[in-house]
Amino acid sequence: MIPIANRLADVQEYYFSQKLREIEAMKKEGKKVLNLGIGSPDLPPHPSVIEKLHAESALPDSHAYQSYRGAPALRQAMADLYAKWYNVTLNPETELLPLMGSKEGITHICMTYLNEGDAALVPNPGYPAYASAVKVAGATVLLFPLTETNQYFPDIKQLTNMVREHGRVKLMFINYPHMPTGQLPTRQMFNELVIWAKDNGVLLIHDNPYSFILNETPMSLLASPGAMEVSLELNSLSKSHNLAGWRVGLLAGKPERLQEVLRFKSNLDSGMFLPLQLAAAKALLLDADWFTYLNNHYRNRRKLVFEILDILKCPYSENQAGMFVWAGLPVGYKDGYDLSDTILHNAHVFITPGGIFGSEGNLFIRISLCSNESVLQEAIQRIQSIQKKI
Repeated sequence: MIPIANRLADVQEYYFSQKLREIEAMKKEGKKVLNLGIGSPDLPPHPSVIEKLHAESALPDSHAYQSYRGAPALRQAMADLYAKWYNVTLNPETELLPLMGSKEGITHICMTYLNEGDAALVPNPGYPAYASAVKVAGATVLLFPLTETNQYFPDIKQLTNMVREHGRVKLMFINYPHMPTGQLPTRQMFNELVIWAKDNGVLLIHDNPYSFILNETPMSLLASPGAMEVSLELNSLSKSHNLAGWRVGLLAGKPERLQEVLRFKSNLDSGMFLPLQLAAAKALLLDADWFTYLNNHYRNRRKLVFEILDILKCPYSENQAGMFVWAGLPVGYKDGYDLSDTILHNAHVFITPGGIFGSEGNLFIRISLCSNESVLQEAIQRIQSIQKKI
């Protein structure tokens, strides 16, 4: 037997990967499971985007290896999006790096900057990929709690103490609108974090894929004074433009930083399929009507998810952004796993236990808005039918 590398010793299989196998096994037994857990958009991209992909794919010169830095048209469209929606001016030649989804960027950043003995601050609750990437890079994960009482914002004093205690904190991950809680950022909070990062020599990594979903005021960390000096921002077309399976994201920041990340990235891939890049550029130039269309769907679905939570007697805030709803537990359940398994095994409806996002999520659940209204209506009926069991 050849043992796995030490870097994987503390890295487990992604929760959803495991859970999907359980759901598939239930389906093979003839049980129709409604999956309200995963945030994979079920709506298609705009028709013009698909048409662009089609047309470019038919051209004979579209199938060669591409630039490691992405097509100029895609970088320009990314810069245009930042200027129009975030009021952030970026040089498309030097301050934007297209990615094959922002998730790969998380790993690229960790592998670029973290050594064994270094540490990164990671939100709890937060996207599990942050901690996994830090561990794969051989560094230490320092979890900082985000609590409902503090509006799911970081505690600056606590962060300062964590940096002093460890001594080798290089990176800090933040993500607003926050996943999984749906908390929106404020400009004041962003400004304070930028000042803190400068004072403490920490590179801020802001993951920003949800800013257009159920949110009227998209915001970028890079609009804060001094942010370009101390931060990088990840963004993605997966949620905002329904291109999850296309794997198109971006990294924005100072030219020197992007060049450093490119030193790692360029050794892992050979560029993105050109027609996909040009179609993504088309998507980025869509006007406000696209987001109105998208958010009307999610708004209607959210009303039905609120009905599910009311049946379960789960407390929740109606002021959440993103494509999920975060909610507390009803009386009688020890944690979100307990409630999730009860509903899965009795109603054959899967919802996500909040504990997969960290210990601060143990007393919460999360429901995705990525199922159509008929599926959500059926989920309501099923959960109503087992009320005596829950």
